[in-house]
Amino acid sequence: MTPGSDRVLERLMSLHPKIIDLTLGRVERLLAALGHPERRLPPVIHVAGTNGKGSTIAMIRAGLEAGGARVHVYTSPHLARFHERIRLAGELISEERLLALLEHCEEANGGAPITFFEITTAAAMLAMAETPADWVLLEVGLGGRLDATNLIDRPRTCVITPVSLDHQQYLGDTLPQIAFEKAGILKAGVPCVVGAQAAEAWDAIVARADAVGAPLVAEGMEWQVWEEHGRLAFQDGAGLIDLPLPGLIGRHQVENAGMALAVLRGLGAGEAGCAAAMTGAVWPARLQRLRHGPLVEAAGAAELWLDGGHNPAAGIALAEALGRLRPRPLHLVCGMLNTKDVAGFLAPLAVCAEDLAGVDIPGEAATLRADQTVAAAAAAGLRARPATSLAAAVREIASADPGARILICGSLYLAGQVLRENG
Repeated sequence: MTPGSDRVLERLMSLHPKIIDLTLGRVERLLAALGHPERRLPPVIHVAGTNGKGSTIAMIRAGLEAGGARVHVYTSPHLARFHERIRLAGELISEERLLALLEHCEEANGGAPITFFEITTAAAMLAMAETPADWVLLEVGLGGRLDATNLIDRPRTCVITPVSLDHQQYLGDTLPQIAFEKAGILKAGVPCVVGAQAAEAWDAIVARADAVGAPLVAEGMEWQVWEEHGRLAFQDGAGLIDLPLPGLIGRHQVENAGMALAVLRGLGAGEAGCAAAMTGAVWPARLQRLRHGPLVEAAGAAELWLDGGHNPAAGIALAEALGRLRPRPLHLVCGMLNTKDVAGFLAPLAVCAEDLAGVDIPGEAATLRADQTVAAAAAAGLRARPATSLAAAVREIASADPGARILICGSLYLAGQVLRENG
C-alpha cells in the first residue's frame, strides 16, 4: 500500500505550476501561518555550494554526534524515500510524524500557490523546531539567495563548498553569477567556511561578504587540508592535527573533510570528534559499492558501483576517485537529465572507461534519451551504445567481461531508483 505521506506529497506537487520558482514570498507567508518555526530552531549550520554539500554535512554530523550532540539534518533531494530529507535528533523522520506535518502544512497553506520544495522545507523547519536538539544542519536546495532555506536570520555558521557550473537555467550562465547566488546565504557577523574556489567565484563571494559584513574562513588562508602518507593533515590557527583519511572514497572527499573540520574546529570540537567525522560519515550514492539486490545478482562476478554526480566538476572528481581503486576494466551505465552538461560530465570519464551503455531514467519527464547520451559519449571519445534498461545493460556488460567494474552514474534520480531496489 502507498504510504499516506506519499499521497500528500503528490498533492503538494500540484500547488504550483513550476517545480522551481526562486522567490521567498510564498514560504515566508506559510512560515508566518505556522508560527515562524524558523525562529525557534537550535543553532543552524547553513550549507550552500555546487559539489560536496551532502558529504560535508555527513562529516559534520558524524563529528558532532560523536561528542554526544543531538543533530537535526535537512538535505535534498532524497534518493529512495522522501523521509531521507529530514533527520530529527539523529533519526529519520517517522511516517506518522511526516504525514501529520505535511497535512498540517497543507491546511495552513490553504491551497495557495507554493512549490513542493517550499512547503516541504516549511514542514521540515516545523519538525525541527518541535523536536529538542543541539544543532541543525541545513542544506540549501538550489542557489542560496532565494532558496527556501534562506529565511534563517542568524545561523551559527555558514559553509560554501566549491562552486561550479550547474543549474544555469536558474542561477546564471557564469561562475560569478552562480557564486553570487550561493553567497546569498551570508549574514552579518556570521562566519562562513569557504572551500577552494575558482578565482571568479571567489571574487563574487568576497564581494558579498564585504557587503554584508560576514567574516570568511577560507581554505588556503585560515585553514588548509592535505593527504600525506595515507593520512589526512589539517591545519588552522589552533594548530596541526593528524587524522585518518575520510571513509568516503575519493580525493575530493579530502577537500570536503577540510570544510567539515574547519566548521567543527570553529565550534570547539576536539581531536576525537574530528577523527569521528572522518571515520563515521555515511553518504549514499557517492561512489558506493552495491552488494545486494537484483542488479548485483545480474552483475555476477563483476563489481557494481553507484554514483549520483552529474556535472563537470563531479565528473573530474569521480574519474580521480576511480583511478585510486584496484585496477579493473571500467564500464559505465549512464542516464542523465536533459538539463545537464552531458559532455562536460563524461569528458573526464572517457579517459578511464572502456565503454558506456546509455539508458533512460524511468519515470522522469526530463530524462535525456538513451540515444542522446550515447551520442554525447561518442563525441567524448567513448564507445557507446543504448540499452533498453539498467538490468539489461548490467547483464550485457557482465556477460562480456566478468571481471568488470560497472559504474551506474549520471543522476541522483537514477541513483535513487537503483537504491530503492538495491540499497
